[in-house]
Amino acid sequence: MSWNVFRFCTVFRGLGFVMVLLVLGVVGLTYYTVVVTSYGPALFNGGFSDCLLALGVLILFHALLMMLLWSYFSIVFTDPGGVPPNWKPIIDEEEGEASAMCVTEFCRLQSEPASQRIRYCRKCNQFKPPRSHHCSICGRCVLKMDHHCVWVVNCVGALNYKSFLLFLFYTFLETSLVTLCLLPNFLVFFSDQEIHINPGGLAVTFIAFVLDLAFALSILGFLIMHISLVARNTTTIEAYEKNTSPKWCYDLGRRKNFEQVFGTGKLYWFLPYYSEEDNKRMPSLRGLEYPLRSDFENEGS
Repeated sequence: MSWNVFRFCTVFRGLGFVMVLLVLGVVGLTYYTVVVTSYGPALFNGGFSDCLLALGVLILFHALLMMLLWSYFSIVFTDPGGVPPNWKPIIDEEEGEASAMCVTEFCRLQSEPASQRIRYCRKCNQFKPPRSHHCSICGRCVLKMDHHCVWVVNCVGALNYKSFLLFLFYTFLETSLVTLCLLPNFLVFFSDQEIHINPGGLAVTFIAFVLDLAFALSILGFLIMHISLVARNTTTIEAYEKNTSPKWCYDLGRRKNFEQVFGTGKLYWFLPYYSEEDNKRMPSLRGLEYPLRSDFENEGS
């Protein structure tokens, strides 16, 4: 008797909600350390230079924190994109081959024959478009799936990949800022200077510094990896699955690859949100040109 480990994937989904609380706990600990213990008191009790420094740190800290939380909850509550009901690939009846729609005209012309085969998900019992993959934790196929992230209790796919990247970006900036701001207090442990913080506050500062430094270093690696994936229009899954070919059929050039994820509106690049113009053209911009057979039948009638 063979065991199917994916039967227990729902356990990981439940664990994800614990991870959300863990993220909020780390954010709360960091907020308490920076605002309540360190720079909040300096804002009112310090000299002019200390007050000015504390004000600048607190403004930047709260701005990055707002963007971090906005991006984070955008991932949590945004559907990554599911396969449309009754989706079927377009069949070329004359040639008897599947013309499984690639994302753009470029892909339609240059995609490899292997990518044109009909893809069927045995778990969902339906056809699935190119670049979509079945997530055993969510129990469905996800468009342009990158990976399932337990930290956000959601898949990272076509519709929330931008929010995921911005979350990494703002988390790295926030944790780096906190690490630099808490570094003087952290060095107190290894010096003979007089300690102006109570032992409890000093312990919290030590823990927050270590946690934020660890997050900053680890997230930097993920951020660099995903930036390279965006530049090649490749997901994490595709990076391991695709053949070592000289030309990846979805690579449209760095600029267009970037716009496919972040949109064309420059004012919205750093926001987990799209302009109205980009929202209208998002299906093609995100690589979701997966028409139903019925759409073409209606056009021909």
